[in-house]
Amino acid sequence: MKKTTLIFLHISIYISTFFHFLSHVNSQLSAQEQGILLNLKKLWGNPESLKHWIPTNSSSHCSWPEITCSNASIIGLSFRDYNINGTVTPFICNLKNLTTFDFPRALYNCSKLEVLVLSQNYFHGAIPNDIHRMSRLRELSLEGNNFDGNIPASIGRLTELRKLMLITCPLIGSFPPEIGNLSNLEELGLADNSKIVSTFPSEFGKLKKLKFLWMANTNLIGEIPNTIGEMEALEHLDLSTNSLTGKIPDSLFMPKNLRIIPRVVKALNLNFVDLSENNLLKNLTSLALFLNQLSGKIPDSIGRLPRLIHLGLFNNNFSGSLPLELGSYSMLKRLWVSTNKLTGQLPEHLCDNGKLVEVIASENQLVGDLELVKIYRNNFSGNIPSGLWTSSNLNMLMLSDNSFTGELPERLAWNLSRLEMNNNKNLLVLKANLSGLTTLFLDQNRLSGTLPSDINSWKLLNTLNLSRNEISGQIPKELGSLLGLTELDLSENQLSGPIPSKLGLLKLTSFNLSSNHLTGNIPSEFENDAYAHSFLNNPGLCANRPSRYLNLENCSSRRQKSSKTYYKLIAWITGLVVVVLLANNLIGFGRSGHVYHVVINHSGDILEGKLEKELMAKVQIFSSIRNANMVKLLYCISNDNSKLLVYKYLDNCSLDRWLHRKSRATTFSSSVNHTILDWSKRLCIAVGATQGLSYMHRDCSPPIVHRDMKSSNILLDLDFNAQITDFGLAKILIKERELATMLAVAGSFGYTAPEYARTTRINEKIDVYSFGVIILELTIGRKANDGDEHSSPAEWAL
Repeated sequence: MKKTTLIFLHISIYISTFFHFLSHVNSQLSAQEQGILLNLKKLWGNPESLKHWIPTNSSSHCSWPEITCSNASIIGLSFRDYNINGTVTPFICNLKNLTTFDFPRALYNCSKLEVLVLSQNYFHGAIPNDIHRMSRLRELSLEGNNFDGNIPASIGRLTELRKLMLITCPLIGSFPPEIGNLSNLEELGLADNSKIVSTFPSEFGKLKKLKFLWMANTNLIGEIPNTIGEMEALEHLDLSTNSLTGKIPDSLFMPKNLRIIPRVVKALNLNFVDLSENNLLKNLTSLALFLNQLSGKIPDSIGRLPRLIHLGLFNNNFSGSLPLELGSYSMLKRLWVSTNKLTGQLPEHLCDNGKLVEVIASENQLVGDLELVKIYRNNFSGNIPSGLWTSSNLNMLMLSDNSFTGELPERLAWNLSRLEMNNNKNLLVLKANLSGLTTLFLDQNRLSGTLPSDINSWKLLNTLNLSRNEISGQIPKELGSLLGLTELDLSENQLSGPIPSKLGLLKLTSFNLSSNHLTGNIPSEFENDAYAHSFLNNPGLCANRPSRYLNLENCSSRRQKSSKTYYKLIAWITGLVVVVLLANNLIGFGRSGHVYHVVINHSGDILEGKLEKELMAKVQIFSSIRNANMVKLLYCISNDNSKLLVYKYLDNCSLDRWLHRKSRATTFSSSVNHTILDWSKRLCIAVGATQGLSYMHRDCSPPIVHRDMKSSNILLDLDFNAQITDFGLAKILIKERELATMLAVAGSFGYTAPEYARTTRINEKIDVYSFGVIILELTIGRKANDGDEHSSPAEWAL
């Protein structure tokens, strides 16, 4: 019992002490605040109206009528109509809990005050009715406060005002017409006063110098008065998000300096628009009346606005045709007229000034025959809209010199006769049925793959230009059946094989097959001077008749040279197999055997592979590929004692020697130690190897899977162009997209995908994983087989 009594006594002492301390703190705070008030009284000259400020205790000031307290601390001051002269001193802010202070009427004594900006504060109460006493004000900004009540009519007596901003205040009532007396006003902001309900004062028409008028979201009702047109200096008008009704007056568009009418959004009862007198709007650049219920015909005079750039009229009920002169007189960029009831055709001159970038006219009743689209030499990108390809009356489509991507669709407009899409840089695949075309320009588009075998269906074609692409394979003989063809350009591609003799049947006035990999003799019809430049840079071509203009080797002399080469080769083999295939000529080990370096008659370096197995796999693959990024097979030698593949030797050896400084005691590898493999060379190597691998996977039919992609199987020429080699493990997929079956795991440690060891099915993904490891080697410099399966570069990257 004694213990309980003792605890109770301690608690009572603590509570008593706490309240005593709190009382002491409050007493000190009250005394400080009372001192501030007495200093303020003294600063103002001890006015008669404050003679009752005589303290009787530390908190007696809370009973003074001008003071509002809470918990013995001052929270409000009010000196309305006290006629106090003096300044509001900064030390009044030492009243830490002060939240309310009447409009500082002391400012009235600042007789020369011209700018008063009190925006974004917490002032509240009414704007004083005698605010006109600050007669020299040129700018008054009270926005973002808590002023309530009506806007005083006396504000219209501040005749020197140039700028009046009463935005975002909880004001009530209506807009006083006296504002129209502010003859010098240039900017008027009354927006976002959601408690006001008002008509648009017709007296505002007297604001002859007003340039900027913002009255959005102010519950405007009724009609826009005709006097709005009398604001002749008006440049910017925003009446959006209101409840206007009736007719938009003609005079709205008469101010000659009007430049922007942003919106009349959500004026849901507007039902008529008359935009006559638009010839006066010489500076209008943007007209937006979207998301209303405007109806009637769009006035033709809008088409004559000389500076119109943006026209937004969507989501209304406009009817009739678009102004015929739209685009004729201005640099129109955007036309948005969707979701109306427009009829007729798009204006003929819409694109005349070459600046149009966007037309949205969906959900109307527009008609017409779109026969020609010319948008060449722009910066358009992305996919071409699918609807454009099937436009029923389109006969000419000219899209050159842009950045379009994607594929040509399988179906084109039946009436399309001329298609120009050259120099789009990124177009990928040609799949289209072009049976109706007479003219086709698709040069410089990075088109890949082979020419379609159904090219004979392009019966109407007279001009075909597919130059400067990446088209591979042979020229289909069906091309010779296009008897109407007069111009043919397939230059600068990767075409290979012979020139079909049927091409000689064509009456070509322009013919270019230069810079390909074509072989064999040219058709006799082209053996004349008119085709002097048609076959340049095709070392494998020859002519049956000598010509000083064609610059082609004579086929008969080539056969004689080939015969001599054959007999020399027989003699070369008998001694070479025994003499040169010695250990000191050994430069590497491929998957199928040893690799030697041999020099023949100092005519160039030859890399020779001595095969011990899988000869036919290599021969089959090498004979089916022709690509600048694959090592070139020169010939194959086979007898009872030796089986050899001979192909061009590349001077800069293999990539792994450059990356990991591998070197053998041979003179040709010394360059590795004197040249730096900088980032530009590494990028060149990566791109070349990518193109070679892409050729194997995508352009060969059926695809070829290498199965042993690694840095030592990428050889480099003098310019560091990459070529893929060593196809001892390669597989040709049985059918396109069909997986091949293997009997044993192939590949090299560090380059092989982990899941490869657990499957007997292979596809191109095997090479893709290995190539990713090569890219890692190029980037970070580590060997692919550094560490174990948990610390290799591939594991590190993951």
